[in-house]
Parts: sequence; C-alpha cells; structure tokens
Amino acid sequence: MTRELRGVRLSASSTNTDDEPPNRKPPKPRAPKRGGGGGGRGGGGSGSGSWWSRHPYLRLLAKAAAVAAIWGLLVVGVVIAYLAAGLPDVRQAVELKRRPAITLIAADGSLIARVGDFYGQTVAASELPPYLPEAVIAIEDRRYRYHWGVDPIGLARAMYVNWRTGATVQGGSTLTQQLAKNMFLTPERTMKRKMQEALLALWLEHLYSKEQILTGYLNRVYLGAGAFGVDAAARTYFGKPATELTIRESAIIAGLLKAPSRYSPASNPDAAWDRAKIVLAAMRAQGKIDDAQYAAAMAPNQPVAQKRPGVGDGVRYFADWVVERLTGYIGPIDQDVTIMTTLDGAMQRAAEQRLAATLDGPGVKAHVTQGAIVAMAPDGAVKALVGGRDYQESQFNRATQAMRQPGSTFKPLVYLAALEAGLRPDTMIDDSPIRIGGWQPANYEPGFKGMVPAREALAESINTAAVRVLDYAGIERVRKLAKRLGLSETLQPDLSLALGTSEVTLLDLASVYAVFANGGDVATPYAILEVKDRNGALLYKRQPSPAEQVVQPWFIDDINLMLAGVLDHGTGKAARIGRPAAGKTGTTNDYRNAWFMGFTGDLVCGVWLGNDDNSPMKRITGGSLPAQTWRAFMQDALKDKPSRAPPGLERRAPSPQPSGEIARVAAVPTAPAPKEDGIGGLLKRLFGG
Repeated sequence: MTRELRGVRLSASSTNTDDEPPNRKPPKPRAPKRGGGGGGRGGGGSGSGSWWSRHPYLRLLAKAAAVAAIWGLLVVGVVIAYLAAGLPDVRQAVELKRRPAITLIAADGSLIARVGDFYGQTVAASELPPYLPEAVIAIEDRRYRYHWGVDPIGLARAMYVNWRTGATVQGGSTLTQQLAKNMFLTPERTMKRKMQEALLALWLEHLYSKEQILTGYLNRVYLGAGAFGVDAAARTYFGKPATELTIRESAIIAGLLKAPSRYSPASNPDAAWDRAKIVLAAMRAQGKIDDAQYAAAMAPNQPVAQKRPGVGDGVRYFADWVVERLTGYIGPIDQDVTIMTTLDGAMQRAAEQRLAATLDGPGVKAHVTQGAIVAMAPDGAVKALVGGRDYQESQFNRATQAMRQPGSTFKPLVYLAALEAGLRPDTMIDDSPIRIGGWQPANYEPGFKGMVPAREALAESINTAAVRVLDYAGIERVRKLAKRLGLSETLQPDLSLALGTSEVTLLDLASVYAVFANGGDVATPYAILEVKDRNGALLYKRQPSPAEQVVQPWFIDDINLMLAGVLDHGTGKAARIGRPAAGKTGTTNDYRNAWFMGFTGDLVCGVWLGNDDNSPMKRITGGSLPAQTWRAFMQDALKDKPSRAPPGLERRAPSPQPSGEIARVAAVPTAPAPKEDGIGGLLKRLFGG
C-alpha cells in the first residue's frame, strides 16, 4: 500500500515539488523498467509518454484526425456561411409578394378561370377538421411531429424504397422542407438548393412551433387550378371552405400534393379518387381514422368533386385575351381583381365540343390539325372564343393572334364597297378569263359562266367576277371601307385583294361580319363588363356608348340579302340551320386555310380550320368542314331561342337596279393580256402612269 501510494506520490512529485521540505534534495528519478509502467495502477506520466513512443503511427493518426476535424469544421462553417448568405429572412415570409389573382366570371355568374395566384382564407391548422392536416401528414410526412425539420430516417427509408423499386416512388423531403422550398427557393434541382432547403427547414423549426409550420404549409401549398392553400382548393373543387370538408374530400385534396394536374378532381376524377384511396389507406394504417370512418369515406356513389357548369381548357384562350386587355381599363394590376365578362358558358362549351368533334373526327383523315371559333353578339360582345384544339399543348391563340389569308370571306367587303359606288344585287357581272401581267385568277369550279347577277357571283364565290367588282369599286374605296369596319391591318393595294390575300385575324373578321348583323354600326370586340377588387369595390364598369354608323342601312340590307344566297343555293349550303341566316365561305390556295363566317340577327360566328405549319389540308374548303362546324355550333347556341333574321332578310328581294350599271361592270378588262406584262404593267394598271 505504501509503495503504491508512494508511487503515486512520486508521480505527483514529478510535477509538483511544493510539498517537499525546502532543504531536502529531491530523489533522483528511477529509470523506467522495460515493458513496465510507471509503477502502480496509474502508470505515471513517464509511462504514458513511453506508450505513445512505442506507437508513433497511432500518435500521427490521432494528430491527423484532430487536424482533419478542425479543418472539417472550418469547411462546414464556410459552406454553411456560403449557403446562408443568399437565404432570405424567414421572419419576413408573410411579406413576400405574389402574383395578383385574377378571377374571371361568365355573364351568368359562373366561374370561368383564375389567373395568377389564388389564395383562400388563411386558416390555422387547429381550426380545420382534424382529418385534413392528418391526411396531409399521413401521405407526405408521417414522422412530421417527431423530426426537427430534416428527417434522416425518412430520407433513408425513401432511398431504400426507391432502390428496391428502381424508380423514384418516395421523396425524402419533410413538410418543413417543402414549406421552405415553396416560400423562399426556386424549383431548380441542384445540390445547393437542396442544402439551402435543409438549412431553412432547420431554422424554421427553431423559430416556429410545429403547429405554426403546419399552418403555413397548408395555407401556401399549390393544389392545382391556380389554387394555393387548402381553403382555395376546397372552394375550387368542392365549392365550400376548408373548414367544411369531409374525410373523403380531405383525402382527395391531400392526394393532389403529389401531382396537382394529374390528380385534379375536376379534370381527372378517376385518377383523383385512385390517389385518395391511397391516402385513406395510409390514414387508417397510421391510426388517423378508424375502420368505421374509413368505410364511410370509401362508400361508393359519392361525387369526387363538385359538378360545376364551367368550361374546359379552351376557355383559357379567352381568359388570356381578356387579361392582356385588362391594363387598358384599370392600369397596372397590383391587387386581386374579379372580372365580369360577356362570355356565355353554354356557348363556350358548345364551341369547344364542336371544334374538338371536327378535329378528332373527320379532320383526322383530312389532315386538319388546328382550328378556332369566335362567337359574338352583333354589338361586339364576345360570347365564346376557342383559340386552338388544346391549350395545354399550345397557348398560341389562333383566334386573336394568328394572321391568315381570309380567302373569299373578304369578298363581302368588295361587294359592299361596290354597292356604295352604285352596284345593285342584280347588276350583271362578266365571268370570263382575266389576265393582268403574270397573274390570272381562276375560279374554283372549272369553266366560266359569262354574264351573271352580282348576287349569284357572290353566292357562287366566282373569283373573276370579284376582281371585276373590285376594279369597279376601286381599290382605295375597299381599303377605306375595311378600315371603317374595324380591319386595322394594312391591306394590299392591288386587285388580288378581291380574293382575300391580305392577312387578318379571326376575331377582327368576326367584328366585320357583326356590322352586317347589327345594321351598319361599328362593332369593336369587347369582353369586360366590370372589374372589382377583392373587397368588392368597383374599379371599372362598361358604359353604353352611342352607336357609330359606318354603313348605311340600305347597303347592309342588300349585302345581307346577297350573303343569304350563299346558304340558300351557293357554296355555303352545308351551313343551313333552319332559320334566317347569312354568311360566306372562304378557301385559300392549296387548301391551306378554310373559313366560314356567318350570322343571324342576334349572333355572329366565325370558324377557321388549318394547320400551324401552313401545310395543305386534303381538299377542305370553307363550304365543307368549317360550314358543318358552324352549323353544329349555331344550332347548339340558338337552341330554344326565338328566330331573328339579320337586317334585310325580312323583305327577301333586292333593291331596284338603276340603268347603266351592266356596261360599267362588264367593261372590266377580260382575257386579252395588257400591252405591258410583268410587275411594271400591273403597277401601271393599278396606279396609272
């Protein structure tokens, strides 16, 4: 015992001599024994040093580990500082800006579309039915209440499942990470973004409670159809606030989180219900609901979503056109607004369905891949607008943006200008060959008919007659008339104008035909009736404007009577609808564009068919598929409505023809070529010299 204590004491004395008597010399240290320690159990300091000296590689390894740990901490600190430098202040999350929500309402009060970021009422997680947040947790983050923002166990489980299945079937992000991404970060898939997401999640968990984080997530997550948050989704899909959702409805909304478009109950009810069943199964397995609740939610014959009398994706073309024009009424859009529009929901559905039926039916064999329809009231109020076959595939609006040659649908303007210049519907026009320089217009039907009445020339769409009528009326007169009627595009100043070679949009051409339908007043297209902010304050209201007559009524009567002949016995017989109507077919070279423009006394409609790449269709004329599509739509749109004839069709007889007109129109040059051919000769004929 004494030796052991002494050994300890000696060991201590080697490091502290203050306990020795002041006049006694310290004993000489004893040389350590080989293989021995420092004596006793402690081994002493010299024994320890001896052990390291016998294992130098371990000492080097320990030093290297210590240095690496220090440098590792420094690197981690630098990386965290780098990643954190670009992160926003999470305390200012509520101040982050979003796109204003624009809600469009049809004339009957039904919802058309939402543009921008639509948020419902902010609802605390504790105020919701308990099964709604539990449904979200069950399917998205089952360990939400136990992790601290990042879940290594959940991440490992997701990696294992994905490895076993060979596909990405589970994600490792927690609800907190998803909230961090949705609120602060871009959707890019990079390692930097994932690391920033994790840092933000940890910081959010440090600053806020689980209840607050869950509330933020449920009120900000995107759930399809422009809806952000569970309350907006509940109102969009079920027509009720989130506080009134059932277990079944909560499961459907939770199922949207995986892919809002794919599992939308509005557009894909079967897929939405299949996903909801997975959510319900997860809720039962995790004890969120009992067997009775599960059975009630799974009961058959329950609607997946509210059946709304809304319209399909085709209405987004209309919505885009309205939103583009909105700033002209209220200035910059910096707040949520609601727009009351002129759109008729039933007509819009009919337009979408009839166009789809044409393109997916006879259009397939005829190589017709695109189309557009515009319907408007005679005053210019747009009632239906479809800008293409599939908005999801292409947002290009073929009704308002595509510039196309109208073909013979432009001829009514030529004849109307001639009527103003003195032509009458029964004036005889020479249908014989014409050659102007290198240009020789031909008729669709082979051969020539000689002298024909103007009304028959228009009904049969005779090209040579139209060129002579244009020459009679004067090119400049026709161009000025077109401008009066609303065509702002620059029209070609040559005789080919008679055959519709100058490009226009379907919407603008429909507004021209609206002048025919309303008796001669300008008809500028419009769709916005009033605009209100989120609180209901009126920002804009359309005021009735006095009629601006651009064509005298008797000329409108004559042109309408002539256009009625197109449907009665001309090229538009396929467009007959069993009530008074008028219209015009149009086809361009090589069957690249086919049109039908027509109207009754209370509705104007235009149909265009063709291809985006301007490739030819298979012998499709305006009198075939476009006329048939127009007829089908008009019959749907006017069903159960009283018949109203366009102006002039009540009398069904042409105005009297003055003498001397036959010679003037027949005198337009015919087959013999002019003395000077080529461009120079054509310019001299058109402009003099």
